[in-house]
Amino acid sequence: MIHGTAIVSKNAQIGNGVEIGPYSIIEDDVVIGDGTKIGPYVVIKNARIGKNCNIYLGAVIGEDPQVSGWKNVSSCVVIGDNNTVREYVTVHRSFQEGKETRIGNNNFIMANAHIAHDCIIGDGVVITNFAGLTGHVVVEDRAVISGFVAIHQFVRIGRLSILGGASKVVQDVPPYFIADGHPASCVGINSIGLQRAGISTKIRQDIKNAYRLLYRSHLNTTQALIRIKEKIPASFEINHLVDFIKNSQRGIC
Repeated sequence: MIHGTAIVSKNAQIGNGVEIGPYSIIEDDVVIGDGTKIGPYVVIKNARIGKNCNIYLGAVIGEDPQVSGWKNVSSCVVIGDNNTVREYVTVHRSFQEGKETRIGNNNFIMANAHIAHDCIIGDGVVITNFAGLTGHVVVEDRAVISGFVAIHQFVRIGRLSILGGASKVVQDVPPYFIADGHPASCVGINSIGLQRAGISTKIRQDIKNAYRLLYRSHLNTTQALIRIKEKIPASFEINHLVDFIKNSQRGIC
């Protein structure tokens, strides 16, 4: 159902059962999947949106990136299925030719959050009110970003990590950890999140031991990673943690 006041381009591809609310604008280069609901005063351009998403009042998706000296290129936003995008969220398209800002599936993005150009968001991520992700930020699956968090460009947020409210994040946050502060530092492991994700007691203890080696042993990062490989049994979670830290370009919190 498309409200009579909505402006929908004839070139947009609108799936079955899509709802578009009053005064929303859907421009040419847009694909909207089946069952997606778009509230009033939403603007969507340069975007591919999946199935069964809910996009609330005033959201703006696919607008030009906020980059000094921006020159128009062909780029877009790609959003997966079953996402909730609340009021006045802004998601900007890539500033690189042929590239995309990408959001996965089953994410919950709360009111007034901003996702800048070339960000990559995984699946099951929660981004809370007024959080700001600058360009090229990567957020892995099931991370939680609390309200008013500011994330520096090119920072990576690890799987099943959680960021405390109003944190200033200027370095990578390793998977499974809690980061908080201004600037943010790691203060423990995300025990509740790990338990809810079905991570076994044994693996949770291994992650806690890895945290202690990284942050409580007075070893430098390289030494701590060697000790983790020596002392802690390999598992998907431990291997992912080690690889994440090894591949960090900005260093870890």
